[in-house]
Parts: sequence; structure tokens; C-alpha cells
Amino acid sequence: MEEYLIIAAILVVIVLVVLKLNSKNFDEEMNKLVTHLGGKDNIIDCEVTKSRLKVTLKDPDKADKEAIQKLGAKGIVEIDNQLKIIYDKNSKALKKYIRNMHF
Repeated sequence: MEEYLIIAAILVVIVLVVLKLNSKNFDEEMNKLVTHLGGKDNIIDCEVTKSRLKVTLKDPDKADKEAIQKLGAKGIVEIDNQLKIIYDKNSKALKKYIRNMHF
């Protein structure tokens, strides 16, 4: 019986470590995304529509679209001072991260 409790405790610790590592990776990737968007001062607003993260920028020329795609974007559409970035299911988490950091 004690052996099962020890195994369960070890599994819980492993799960917590994995979750923590994933969180660090997410934060690192989001910091990179903000940098590739020209920095937090370049971001005016962001919205999510389905699988797209729509970011309004002060200066869209500061955005590194190639680097954004390397972070996992499925596609990027630029219209005026907005970038519509297709990220599938991660768009809502990205919006939340940017809003918490910026607004």
C-alpha cells in the first residue's frame, strides 16, 4: 500500500515539473513573439477571431514576419497596420498573454 502512495507522489511531482517546463517554454515563445512584433510598445491592440490573432501595430515594418512563422504561425496576412496571424488553437492564449503584458 505504501508503495502505491510513493509511486503516486512521484507521478504527481513529474507531472508538476512537466507542466512548469511547458509554462516556461510558452512564456519564452510569447516573449519572442512580442519581440518579433516590434516590441510591446509597437503593439496597439490585439483580438482573436477563431484561429487568428489580429494584432494592430504602430509600425508594421518593425514586425519580422519570417521569424513569427518560425514560431509556429500557419500563415500571416498584413492589411494596413494589422497582422492577422493564424495560430490555430493557441490564438486565445496568445491574446491573453499579450493583453496581460501590455494593457
